[in-house]
Amino acid sequence: MIGRRTGTVLVAGALGLAGCGVGTGDDDAGGEGTRAATSAVGTATSAVSSAVSASAAGTPSPTEPASPSPGASASASATPTPAPVTGPDQKLVTMTVTGGFAGVDRRVVLRGDGTARVTDKGRSVVRRTDAARFRELRTLLGDPALDDVPAFSMHAGGADMFQYTLTFDGRTVMTDRAGDESALDRLIAALSELLPRS
Repeated sequence: MIGRRTGTVLVAGALGLAGCGVGTGDDDAGGEGTRAATSAVGTATSAVSSAVSASAAGTPSPTEPASPSPGASASASATPTPAPVTGPDQKLVTMTVTGGFAGVDRRVVLRGDGTARVTDKGRSVVRRTDAARFRELRTLLGDPALDDVPAFSMHAGGADMFQYTLTFDGRTVMTDRAGDESALDRLIAALSELLPRS
């Protein structure tokens, strides 16, 4: 960005260069030198003036590289779009939790009508999520980071760990949550809140 001080230095430099052609001893050459100097100063002043105006208006000058607009990075990190609902009976996600010391076997199925069928110890109950919770779960399901989650991430030596099997968006993912998959962990945590407290 060119400020007023830089513009003053440029004009002064142009005047100094123009002065070099004056006083050569030849009156005609001196006159031509003066006219050339005046023309050079006028051009320099005009260039500086337009650069300062552009700078004040926030427009990059021809010599200044354009910087990305603040909205450019915002679009790259857009919030996830909630997973679409095609009907009330649609199974948006099924999560089964097994393992642990006690050998648990729990299941939660979230449907398109906002209900969650929860099964634990052979008993099944249907719970209704409120609109905010349902939208949150759908937004977690719509996170593009889930596309990068491996289908299988179980670690050896974790026999007493809980094992999570999730089916959503036409795929199945198995994990014991020992890896670093934050998008999947957020989804598992939100679905686990629908399970009964043990």
